[in-house]
Amino acid sequence: MVSNGVIYAATTGGLSVSTNGGVSFTNYTTSDGLGNNFVSGVFVAGSTIYAATTAGLSISPTSSISFANYTAAGNQLGSDLVNGVFVSGSTIYAATNNGLSISSNGGTTFTNYTTADGLGSNSVYGIYVLGSTIYAATNGGLSVSPTTSIAFTNYTTSDGLPTNTVYGVYVLNSTIYAAIYGGLSISSATSISFTNYATLNGLGSAVVNGVFVSGSTLYAATGASSTGGLAISTDGGSSFTNATTSNGLGSNIVNSVFVN
Repeated sequence: MVSNGVIYAATTGGLSVSTNGGVSFTNYTTSDGLGNNFVSGVFVAGSTIYAATTAGLSISPTSSISFANYTAAGNQLGSDLVNGVFVSGSTIYAATNNGLSISSNGGTTFTNYTTADGLGSNSVYGIYVLGSTIYAATNGGLSVSPTTSIAFTNYTTSDGLPTNTVYGVYVLNSTIYAAIYGGLSISSATSISFTNYATLNGLGSAVVNGVFVSGSTLYAATGASSTGGLAISTDGGSSFTNATTSNGLGSNIVNSVFVN
């Protein structure tokens, strides 16, 4: 993630931060308060860093990086295994392996939402909030709920998804982009019915791990085994150009993408 010119990279060995455009990074680990060095996701809102780790949600000011870690036992997270995090206003959304956990008091306490509240699965891989709507990427579909009175409606293969395993979601204006184990699925947010795009459209792999949209350009992070790449489309997903290690990527398995 890039915020105010600073790059934040979630890695399996810590949270790496660069203030010089990626020329050099400073790496932060458990010795700096991270719950675990395996960081699954990062979000920066204002002067605060939120790191999703395999042992809790770690939060730090940006000015002097030192994390406080929030867990299931101490702060009522659904699980210590946090796959992703999103912050909207003063509300923190943590995608965990046992539900979607929401806090309105800086992480001191969370309320956890599960399949009992309509989630497609308690394994939540990604989260996106736009306006008054929550979009949760789960292992059982894409679950959508208002922020005010949380009750999810779940969308699955019957709504056009290629499979029910949703790794990530991005929403821009009135369009939903879902990263799926099976392709990149796109739908209107007002009347949800997905059209799926896969390798026939130029994706490096039908396993799409993440998606980002900037203006009229789609970026799909793809890959499984040795096949994949960063696929880019300027025509709404009809066709992609795929970049791989031959273009300088470190690996053909791309887990996420962010464009600033």
